[in-house]
Amino acid sequence: MKRRIIAVFLFVFVFSGCAGVVIHDNLKVPVGTVEGNQFTGIRYPFKINAPPHWKMVTEFPEFLKELGYDGPGPSDKEVTELYIFNPSTRTTIQIDFTPASSKAKFSQEKMEGLVTAATGGFKQELEEEHGKGIQVTIGPTEPITLKGVQYAAKKYGVYTAKGMKREQGWIYGFTEPYQLFILYVIVDKEGNRDREDMKKVLESFEVFSKK
Repeated sequence: MKRRIIAVFLFVFVFSGCAGVVIHDNLKVPVGTVEGNQFTGIRYPFKINAPPHWKMVTEFPEFLKELGYDGPGPSDKEVTELYIFNPSTRTTIQIDFTPASSKAKFSQEKMEGLVTAATGGFKQELEEEHGKGIQVTIGPTEPITLKGVQYAAKKYGVYTAKGMKREQGWIYGFTEPYQLFILYVIVDKEGNRDREDMKKVLESFEVFSKK
């Protein structure tokens, strides 16, 4: 799922004439550190907090395969910097950074256009996994404010799979000189506060200046 959505972003950039997008950086640099419920990036300058009952890890959690995500292969250039999840409900957030080409031109309009363009890949992936009869309700394209991020937009779809209602969304943003991707899945279980928790997590996200 992740590869399909991010591939759409990169394809649209090349197709629209913004060539030369860099898709990886020095992966030998440590990702970052987790102290208590806060992550501070080293490879990329961002920080984020999670609720005490959530977890933050830099290695792919195996349960994500059940939600339709592929684990990273040895030759993958797109590397997720951080996975944040509620272990009891499996609601999850994935955060990816990648350097942006100096030739690429960004705007809020472009962010919103790209998250909308990724809808086709999202639907196709769901149909391949769950069959063409799966019903998906697509939410509106929305601007989203993230601290230290110049432009960002959000899109999501709601569907039911294996008897469980899920909201699956993607956020694409730009803050010079980086592109960022945030993918999330909210597993809708009665009585959980995952939606409120996720809102707090995203509100705590911040890109800071390297000194």
